[in-house]
Amino acid sequence: MMPFVEGQKLRILHATRAPVGGILRHILDVANGQADRGHEVGIITDSLTGGERAKQALAEIAPRLRLGIHRVAIRREVVPADILAWASFQRLIRGLNPHVLHGHGAKAGAFTRLMTAAKGRIRIYTPHGGSLHYPVTTLKGNIFARLERALMNNTDLFLFESAFARDTYQRTIGTPKGLVRCVFNGVTDAEFEPVARAEDATDIAYVGEFRHIKGADLLIDAVARLRAEGRPVTLTLGGDGEESANLKAQVERLGLAGAVRFIGHVKARYGFSKGTLLVVPSRGDSMPYVVIEAAAAGVPMIAAKVGGIPEIFDTHTDALFASSNADAMADAIKAALDNPPATLERARSLRERILQHFSQKAMVEGVLAGYRDAFANR
Repeated sequence: MMPFVEGQKLRILHATRAPVGGILRHILDVANGQADRGHEVGIITDSLTGGERAKQALAEIAPRLRLGIHRVAIRREVVPADILAWASFQRLIRGLNPHVLHGHGAKAGAFTRLMTAAKGRIRIYTPHGGSLHYPVTTLKGNIFARLERALMNNTDLFLFESAFARDTYQRTIGTPKGLVRCVFNGVTDAEFEPVARAEDATDIAYVGEFRHIKGADLLIDAVARLRAEGRPVTLTLGGDGEESANLKAQVERLGLAGAVRFIGHVKARYGFSKGTLLVVPSRGDSMPYVVIEAAAAGVPMIAAKVGGIPEIFDTHTDALFASSNADAMADAIKAALDNPPATLERARSLRERILQHFSQKAMVEGVLAGYRDAFANR
C-alpha cells in the first residue's frame, strides 16, 4: 500500500460485531457522512444476529458503500470459532486494501487491531463501552482488561464517544501511545423535529434493547413501587432482546399486566410518542443514542446518572437519578410527572444544547479530523 497523501480520498472500512443498537446507528451515520465527502467506505459485521432489521438497515446504505457490506459469523463471547472469523477479516482486508481500519466494540476492535500493520494504513478503535462495562475485579473483566492492554499499542487512534469512556479506559487499561480523541455521537437535522404525543400514550415510555445492562427490569420495579403507593402510573416498553421473556414474566409476577404494555421493536421516535415521560434506566452506558435522539426532539426525559449520560445533560442534573436503584428512579419519575412545566422547560433547554454540540456533521468532521491526525502522527 502506498503512503497516505494529505487531501486524498480515503478507503475506510468499519467493523463491528452485532449489527444492532447504537453501535450500528453510529457506524451508519458516520459512513453516510464519509461517503457524502467522497470517501470509499465499507462495513464488516456479524451474520448471526440482527435479523430483518439489520438486513433492512444495511440494504438501505449498501448502494452508497463502494467497499461493500460483508457479513461474517462473529460470536459475542470469546470462542474457538473466533479464529475462523479473524481469518475472514484478514481475507477481506487484504482484498479491500483500506487506508483506515476502524473497529467498533471489543470483538471487532480486537480483530482489526490484530491485523499486521501496513504502510499507509491506520488502525482505529472505538470501544462503545464494550469490555469497559466489566469491572476489572471480576474474572471476565480482568481477562478483557489483559486483552485490551495487549492490543493497546497496536492502535493508531482511540476515538471515544465520551470523556467517561476515555477516562474509564485510561484508568482500567492504561495510557495509550497512540492518539486519543473524544468525538460525541451526533444526530441528523431531521431528528430535531418535535415528536407529538400519541393519543394512547402512557405516563412513561422506554425505548431500547431488552438487555440486563439497559435496566428495563429496574423500571418495571419502579412502576410497581409507585402503584403500590397509590399512583396509577402506566408504562410502554418499546424494544426486544434476550431479556424479553424475563421482563414479561416480571410484569405478570408483580400484577402489572394492566399497567405495562410491550409494543416490540419500534423506531425511536415512534416509541417516544408513546409516553409523557421517557425514562432511560441503564445500569451502564457510554453515550447512548436514545438520549441524544430524545433530547434533540424535545422529549421530556429523565435518565440514570451513569457513563457518558451526564455529559449530555450537562447542567440539567435534576433529570438524573442514581443508577441500579429502582427507588431513586421512582422518586425521579414522580418529581418529573408532578411538575410538567419544569419538565418541559428542561426538555426545551436540553434540545438547544444538542443542537449546538451533538450534530451528525460535527461527529463526522471530528472522526475525519482524528484520522488525519493519526496519519500525520505515523
